[in-house]
Amino acid sequence: MAYIREETWTSMKIKTKKLSWAEVQNLPRPKHKKPIRPHPLFRTVVRVASIPDLMFARFSYEKVRMEAAGDGPWLILMNHSSFIDLEIASKLLYPKPYNIVCTSDGLVGKEWLMRQIGCIPTQKFVPDLMLIRDMLSAVREKKTSVLMYPEASYSFDGCATPLPRQLGQLLKKLDVPVVMIRTYGAFARDPLYNGLQKRRVKVTAKMECILTREEIAEKSVAELDAVLDEAFTFDNFAWQKENRVKIDAPFRADGLSRILYKCAHCGAENMVGEGITLTCRTCGKVWELDEYGSLRARDGETEFSHIPDWYNWQREQVRKSILSGTYRLDVDVDIGVMVDFKAIYMVGEGHLTHDENGFTLTGCDGTLTYTQSPKASYGLYSDYFWYEIGDVICIGDRKCLYYCFPKGAGDVVAKTRQAAEEMYKISRERT
Repeated sequence: MAYIREETWTSMKIKTKKLSWAEVQNLPRPKHKKPIRPHPLFRTVVRVASIPDLMFARFSYEKVRMEAAGDGPWLILMNHSSFIDLEIASKLLYPKPYNIVCTSDGLVGKEWLMRQIGCIPTQKFVPDLMLIRDMLSAVREKKTSVLMYPEASYSFDGCATPLPRQLGQLLKKLDVPVVMIRTYGAFARDPLYNGLQKRRVKVTAKMECILTREEIAEKSVAELDAVLDEAFTFDNFAWQKENRVKIDAPFRADGLSRILYKCAHCGAENMVGEGITLTCRTCGKVWELDEYGSLRARDGETEFSHIPDWYNWQREQVRKSILSGTYRLDVDVDIGVMVDFKAIYMVGEGHLTHDENGFTLTGCDGTLTYTQSPKASYGLYSDYFWYEIGDVICIGDRKCLYYCFPKGAGDVVAKTRQAAEEMYKISRERT
C-alpha cells in the first residue's frame, strides 16, 4: 500500500468561547512578553514526540556547507508544506536551542506550554515591528537560533507563496548566518487540499548554510532578497513527476477543487475533487489525477496537465476580473475574533465582501464593522477546515484578528487568497 487513509481530520483543535462583540471589546489585552530560551526538557519532549511520524515517512537528510555557519545562533528558514515541517526541524536541530516564529493563534489555550517550547507569536500578514525586537532578543540575549517560515502559510499548489519584500533588511539586523532547511516529499505526503489523508511518501530534507555573516555584510538588501527568492523557488508537483514518486492512493484527488476551483473548459466555478478525479458539475468534464501528479482529461483536450499551471491560470483570471471591476466576494460568515491567548471568541454572524476596495466585514447585529485596504498586506491568511471549525479567511490588525468562516459559499478560500495577493500588486503598481 502506498498510503494510509485517515477517515477524520486532525485532532488538533482550538479553544473557543461564545461572547458578544461588546464583551470582547471590553476584554483586557495581553501585555507583550519577551521570548524565553527553551528548556532542554521541552526540546527533548518535542524531539521524542516527532519520532513516530518521521519513522513512518522514512525520513533522511543531508547537510551542506554547515561548517560555514559555525555553532550558532542562526536564522533558520524553512519552506512550509505540512505539520511534519516542525518535526523535521526538531530532528535536524536537536539538541541546539531555538525559538520558533509561529502564528499567534497557535498559543490560544496553551500559551505557557508553547512559550516553554520557544514559540514567538506573531500575526500572519500583519506588520509586526515587535517581532523583529523579539528575534533580536533571542539571538543576542538568549543566544538561541530562530526558526522562521517566511512564507507564513502552507502552500496550496505545491509552489512557494510570496515572501515579504526587503526581508534582507532583517538579515542585516540579526547579523547571524542564515541556514535553509528545504524539504522534499512533505507536500506530496500531506497536501493541504487533500484533507490530511497522509500518503506513504518518503520525506527528505537538505540543511544548508546559504549565507554567512560575511556574505550578508557584503551584499545589498536587494541581493539578499534575490538569494532568498531563489532558495524559495520550488514546485512540488514537478518534483513528484521528475522523481517518479508514485502515489496510488484512491483518494488522491479528494479536495482538489479547493485549489482548482474554476473549470478550465467552461469557466464555471463549480468543481468537485473526489477519489482520483476532478469534475466540473456545470459542463460535466472530468480530469483524472494520475499516480505521478499529472492531470489528464478523460475526453477531449487536457487544458492543463500540471496543477500549478491551472492554479496560475486562475490567478490570471482573477487579476483580469479585478482590473475590469467585476471581481467580488460576497458571503455570509460566522465570525471568530482573537484579542488574547485565552480563546477564539465566537461573536456571531456577519457578512464579508472583497472587491477592488479591499475587505469589509460587518456583523453582530450592526455593532461590528471592519475594513481593510488592499495595501494592508501582500498576502492573506486563509486555510482549510481551520482547527476543525471550517474553511477560514482571516483579516485584521494588531488590535484584533477576525476569523471569517464562509457559509455555503463553496471553494472560495484559494480564490480570495489569489485576489488579495493580486490587489496588493496592482495597488503597488499604481503608486
